[in-house]
Amino acid sequence: MTAKTQQAAIQKLQQKEALIGVVGLGYVGLPLMLRYNAIGFRVLGIDIDASKVNKLNAGESYIEHISAEKIAAAGKSGFEATTDFSRVSECDALILCVPTPLNKYREPDMSFVINTTDALKPYLREGQIVSLESTTYPGTTEEELLPRVQERGLVVGENIFLVYSPEREDPGNPDFETRTIPKVIGGHTPACLEVGLALYEQAIDQVVPVSSTKAAEMTKLLENIHRAVNIGLVNEMKIVADRMGIDIFEVVDAAATKPFGFTPYYPGPGLGGHCIPIDPFYLTWKAREYGLHTRFIELSGEVNRAMPEYVLTKLMDGLNESGKALKGSRILVLGIAYKKNVDDMRESPSVEIMELIEAKGGLVAYSDPHVPVFPKMREHNFELTSEPMTAENIGSFDAVVLATDHDKFDYELIRQQARLIIDSRGKYRVAAENVIKA
Repeated sequence: MTAKTQQAAIQKLQQKEALIGVVGLGYVGLPLMLRYNAIGFRVLGIDIDASKVNKLNAGESYIEHISAEKIAAAGKSGFEATTDFSRVSECDALILCVPTPLNKYREPDMSFVINTTDALKPYLREGQIVSLESTTYPGTTEEELLPRVQERGLVVGENIFLVYSPEREDPGNPDFETRTIPKVIGGHTPACLEVGLALYEQAIDQVVPVSSTKAAEMTKLLENIHRAVNIGLVNEMKIVADRMGIDIFEVVDAAATKPFGFTPYYPGPGLGGHCIPIDPFYLTWKAREYGLHTRFIELSGEVNRAMPEYVLTKLMDGLNESGKALKGSRILVLGIAYKKNVDDMRESPSVEIMELIEAKGGLVAYSDPHVPVFPKMREHNFELTSEPMTAENIGSFDAVVLATDHDKFDYELIRQQARLIIDSRGKYRVAAENVIKA
C-alpha cells in the first residue's frame, strides 16, 4: 500500500495534475503560489484573513514588490483564494507558510503553526503531502505536526507524507527569486522525502535533500544565526571604532577587498525582519531542554537589541551640542521598513527607535516611500502618515534619523536641508558638520 500511494502522489505531482494548497498568503506564501501557478499547477490559497482573500480574488496585491498584474494573471489561469479550510480535502499538497514570532518572553510562539495544523486536521486524506515552511526549532515537525496529522488514523510515510522545507525568501532582492533559491527538504521517512522532492523539484531549480526534518529545521536556524552573530559582531565593532574616531564602514569596505576568508557584514540600527531577530531564540529555547546554554547566540542577540538605544544616545548627544533637549524636539525618522526598498515592517528597529524617542518626550514623525500609512501592528501603534520629503519639510525638523536607507530617498537634498542627521546606515561617508554617524 505504501509504495502504491507514494507512486500515485509522485506521479500526480510530476504530471502537474496535483492541486497545490498554499496555507498562509504572505511574503512567503504568495511568491510560492505565483511560481506553481506559472508552471501550470492549479493552486488554492488558504488564509484566515478575509480581506487578503478578497483582494487576491479581485486581482489585487497587498505586497509592494508583487504586482497586481501578476495576481490577476494567476486568477485567470486557475488560482483562487479562500478562507474555507474544508477545501483542504481537495488539495494534493499542502504547504504551510504561517508566522512563527516570539512571545513577550522571547520564547517561540507556535500558536500559528498549531492552530493551522488543527484547522487542516479534519480534512486531511490519504495521498496528500504536508510541508511546513515556517522557521522553527528542531523537532517541531515531529513533535507538533506528526501526531496531529496521524490523529485520525492516517500513517505518515505510508498513506500521507510529511516534510519540512524552510522558506528562503529575500523580499526586494532583485538577484534571486523563488525558482533560483535552492530548496532544502527533510522528510519524516524516506518515502516522505521522495514525495517532497517531487513536490519541489517542479518549481525550484535545485533541491537539496537532507536526512531528516530536524536537520532541515536546524539548517534554516544556522543560516539566520550566522547572519545574526556576524551582524552582532560588526555592530559591536562599530561602537568601538566610533569611540576611537574610526569609520567602521570604511573598515568593512577595506576588509572586503580580501578575496578569501572574509564576508562583509554592515552595521545598522538593530535587526529587523521575520527571521534574523527571531530565529536564534528558537534554538536557545530548545537547547535548554538539553541542558545547554547558547552563550554566543544570546550575546549577539543582546548586542543587536541594544542598537536602537545606541542610535537614541547619538540623537540626544547631537541635539545637546546645539543646546536642545530631545523632549519637545521634532524628529523625523527616515525609513520604517526593516530593510531597504521593501514595505515589510516586521520587527523593524526603526519602530523601536520611534518608541524610544516618544518615550523621552520627542515629537516623532516618519517618512518612508514604501509605507505611506503606518500599519496596524500587533505590538506597535502610531497614528501617522509618511511625511513629504520637500526641502522645506526636511528643514522644519530638529533632527532626522536615517534608519532604513531606501534608494528612493534624495540623500543630497537631505544633507543640504536637514539641521542634524543621525546616520545609522553609513550613507554619508564624507564628513559633514550636520552628520553624526550612529
